[in-house]
Formats: sequence, structure tokens, C-alpha cells
Amino acid sequence: MEISRRKMREEVLNRIKYIKNCVLAREICLLVRTNRAVLEPKDVEEICLFISKLCKEEGCEEPSELCRKAAEAAGAGDEERHLELCAQSAMKCGESRRPTPKKATYVA
Repeated sequence: MEISRRKMREEVLNRIKYIKNCVLAREICLLVRTNRAVLEPKDVEEICLFISKLCKEEGCEEPSELCRKAAEAAGAGDEERHLELCAQSAMKCGESRRPTPKKATYVA
């Protein structure tokens, strides 16, 4: 019984980590991309660096690096390059693995 509980705990903690990092990063990225016109380049740079950190924490090196480069482009005022890198990062993020929900396990 204790083994099942530990396994469920591990699955729940992995799901929470995924939501804390990946889901948050995707939502913030979407918010920045859809509201780019009202944000200052320094705002975008700061936010993209934060998103890059979240991706790196989850172990997604390529999306993290692309997002970091997008932050640099935003800081340099190269909006076209920023949007290109941001789109690549979002695409790579979409290709990343997601934790698959397991069938419900009974825990007393």
C-alpha cells in the first residue's frame, strides 16, 4: 500500500513541476506575444529571460536557448528577429514531451 502512495506522490509532484514550469512558461509567452505592441523592449527582454529560466529548469535546453536569444534580440530592438526566435521556441516547446496522466489509482 505504501508503495502505491509513494508512486502516486511522485506522479503528482512531477505534474505540479510541469505546471509550475512548462504551463506557466507557455501562458506567459502567449501573453507577451499577443500583447507585444504595448510592451517596452526591456519588458519583453526581462520576461523572455524568465521564460528561458523556466524552460531550463524543466530540462528543455533548446527552447530555453531560443527564448534567451529572443530576449537578447528584443533588448537590441530587433523585433523581427525576436518574433522569429520566439516562434521557434514556442514550436520546440510544443514538441516537448508532456507528462501523461495515469489511470486513476485508488489510495486509501
